[in-house]
Amino acid sequence: MTVFRVDRTPPLSADEAWLRLTDWPAHADQVPLTAISVLTPGRTRVGTVFVARTGLGPAAFDDPMEVVLWRPPERGRSGYCRLEKRGRAVTGWAEIHVTEENGVTRVRWEEDLRVGRLPRLLDPLTARAGQATFGRAVDRLLRGPHA
Repeated sequence: MTVFRVDRTPPLSADEAWLRLTDWPAHADQVPLTAISVLTPGRTRVGTVFVARTGLGPAAFDDPMEVVLWRPPERGRSGYCRLEKRGRAVTGWAEIHVTEENGVTRVRWEEDLRVGRLPRLLDPLTARAGQATFGRAVDRLLRGPHA
């Protein structure tokens, strides 16, 4: 199984952490050779679709994602977002959880990442690579655009 998890405790409010983690185009700045296009106009909501395109020229692939659950944090309620990956090269899901309790914000990014036709034998390696890559991306997103 390729499920991995990234947990962080940023020095931010839950609202600010949520805004940074759900700024889909900003994710492209954290992943080399990647551009993100949001295909659904307006604010993010259930049904929002965006595509991460990674690679160069003919070696590039698309990773289309759809927001299937969307609940921003508000007045003591945790934030929760679930993305479904709908591509041919990359499938699975990702979940973002943001909670704030007693002035402490906790972030969890959890993901099940399936890459193309890689054999299941490589799932542990895929999970470790995903955790390292997304851990760096989450750290950078939480630091903000000018960090």
